[in-house]
Amino acid sequence: MSENPTDRKYSKTQEWFKADGDIVTIGITQYAADALTDITFVDLPETGTTIKAASTFGEIESVKATSDLYSAVGGEIVEINGALADQPELVNNDAFGEGWMVKVRVADMSPLDGLMDAAAYEKMVSEG
Repeated sequence: MSENPTDRKYSKTQEWFKADGDIVTIGITQYAADALTDITFVDLPETGTTIKAASTFGEIESVKATSDLYSAVGGEIVEINGALADQPELVNNDAFGEGWMVKVRVADMSPLDGLMDAAAYEKMVSEG
């Protein structure tokens, strides 16, 4: 199993959330990227879009499936990873780094408290 960074929180829907001040960076886990296999397209909202906690904010497509992307937090999209438009494989190659998806300015960080830390996430995926 790949190492999951301990500086972020994880959701049951395979997204990760890394808080830095009032900005939360969101991506999918390496486990999810590996399960999807070859990622071919990532559909992200435009900068300035407001997203809601516990809602979808985009889609990720691979040769196997199309999956919704979920956010545990709500707020304004302040940056998207534009590199994914031309290089969606960045998610496969570096899900926790260059494969990040969006950065959200969040007013209420409390939903992150309900997410898993790296150890709990690893336990969840190992148990299937």
